[in-house]
Amino acid sequence: MGPIKKVEPESPWRDVMGGASRWEIPVLDHGFIALVDAMPRLVPQDKTADAAIVQAARVSYGQGTKKVSEDRGLIRYLLRHRHTTPFEMVELKFHVCMPIFIARQWIRHRTANVNEYSGRYSIIPDRFYTPSLDQVRKQSASNRQGGEERLASPGAPDADLKTAQEFLTFLAKVEASYQDYLKLADAGVSRELARIGLPVNMYTEWYWKCDLHNTLHFLSLRLDPHAQSEIRDFAAAMLALIEPIAPYTVEAWKDYAAEGLRLSRLEIAALQRLATGGDGTLESDNARERAEWDAKRKSLGF
Repeated sequence: MGPIKKVEPESPWRDVMGGASRWEIPVLDHGFIALVDAMPRLVPQDKTADAAIVQAARVSYGQGTKKVSEDRGLIRYLLRHRHTTPFEMVELKFHVCMPIFIARQWIRHRTANVNEYSGRYSIIPDRFYTPSLDQVRKQSASNRQGGEERLASPGAPDADLKTAQEFLTFLAKVEASYQDYLKLADAGVSRELARIGLPVNMYTEWYWKCDLHNTLHFLSLRLDPHAQSEIRDFAAAMLALIEPIAPYTVEAWKDYAAEGLRLSRLEIAALQRLATGGDGTLESDNARERAEWDAKRKSLGF
């Protein structure tokens, strides 16, 4: 094996995080999400981490042969045609503090490296997520996974307001069990057992490292209006953190994915019938599929 060859950069390089050790945004009552590292961390003076995506896509041509405007065009082409591999060349590491019930949704994204705070080794800190009265949501009649309508919204029935207040009283009682947890742990019950009676609105922490391609997939799902409100708050903060790191990629992702519209074969056929004077109904016996098409038609102005 020969000696290591060190290549000095031809132009000054800069830190994509401006020399900071972390960028942090508070979320909910006690939570936060912080960007603590990125790869590449150093880029040419006039570039962002988008340069690593361009470099990977142009591996046959070498670095520095194209203008910045052409870099943006290439990134938009890659995202538009779903060439995803180059976006894996950017990696992001986050430090996140969130309620356990949010962490259990988040961990379903299995494309990241995760290391979580351990209640086996350490006492879990006294932090609970408690929504305000006007944040208590009613179960949706059409979506079994959640709800958007507020129980204590203006003009709501007295029964709904009472239910929202009872829910917060219930949370207060559950959170009071934390003192029993401390007492039992002090008395000698193992931490790994003492923790099992704690509620899922307690906060946990982890480091979450993921490439940009899979991070954008996470954001596509967790910024969707159907996602739970609390995880959408974390996703919005994550997007704000990564946009300065890879601005061309985020711009293209918004245009072609997050704020774009995908059409199925049946929807394309319905749109073609609509364009030729037909009624544009979806030929499907699935009621939810038809409802989704109606929503897309409305967004398109038909």
